[in-house]
Amino acid sequence: MTPADHALQTPLTDRFGLRLPVVAGGLMWLADADYCAAAAKAGFLPFLTAASLPEPADLKAEIGRCREMAEGQPLGVNVSMLPKLVPGEKTEDVFRLIVDEGIDVVETSGRNPEPYVPLLKAAGVTIIHKVPSVRFAEKAQSVGVDMVAIVGAECGGHPGMDLIGSFVNLGLAERRLTIPWLIGGGIGTGAQIVAALACGAAGVVMGTRFLAAAELPAHQGYKDALVAAGERDTALTMQSVRNTIRTLRNETTETVARLERENPEIGIDALMPHVAGKIGREAYRTGDVSRGMLSAGQALGLLERSEGFAEIAKTLEAEALTALARLRP
Repeated sequence: MTPADHALQTPLTDRFGLRLPVVAGGLMWLADADYCAAAAKAGFLPFLTAASLPEPADLKAEIGRCREMAEGQPLGVNVSMLPKLVPGEKTEDVFRLIVDEGIDVVETSGRNPEPYVPLLKAAGVTIIHKVPSVRFAEKAQSVGVDMVAIVGAECGGHPGMDLIGSFVNLGLAERRLTIPWLIGGGIGTGAQIVAALACGAAGVVMGTRFLAAAELPAHQGYKDALVAAGERDTALTMQSVRNTIRTLRNETTETVARLERENPEIGIDALMPHVAGKIGREAYRTGDVSRGMLSAGQALGLLERSEGFAEIAKTLEAEALTALARLRP
């Protein structure tokens, strides 16, 4: 694939043959083979989430299934590492499996990927390291990653502790980085893609924009709830345990926020009965979004309907071309 306009051609589209300079960031429990294959065929760069498939045989099987469905389009694997290495962690094993399976791009996050860079580089794997602000992107650049993805405070999931907005990250990245970089957090339109490229980005990361995709493996009631939500319907919690998360506002976020206000030293063990991932997974299964930490960003305000990836790509491309036309005489 090639972009419809040369202005949309970037190091990201060149490297992976994309229709649009858009990464469909890894979504925990949701970015499976069906989702990723549909995103790939629509012209985006998708990532299976390794943490959703902790058994090596399951991850290997899902890679094979996605590769078959994607019909030759590019596919990556997201490896979300814990902030600190813990006994029994199998991160290196996951990377070795990725290499053995011939995956040519990974999206890493959570901590410094430096220990795994030689392994991945030796296999020709492109490393896109995802960070919450430019200062971490500078560190990633210094250890040899190929690209960085900077997700601002508006993003769903984990925006970090700095809470720097995407527009400020755009300006800082242009000044401080020399490797290709992507911007995420609050991105949901084709015009925003053009704005990011104008600021020097090689592309954008989208997550929330795809949460109502027809191919997303979640109950339609969950997707309908997100479409009905707006940019003011998210909440930031878990700052007390230095693991800030932006999620859909619901009963769980209200409870967690109250507990954190009442006891700023509460600790993760006391919060876990409310924030455990298995609670959120029920929302994906049943469509009941009243409970669970359901990652979603302020781009909810830009989510207008549930549709397939092919239609999403058409919309984003048309919006980008309209924005480019506004800039030209």
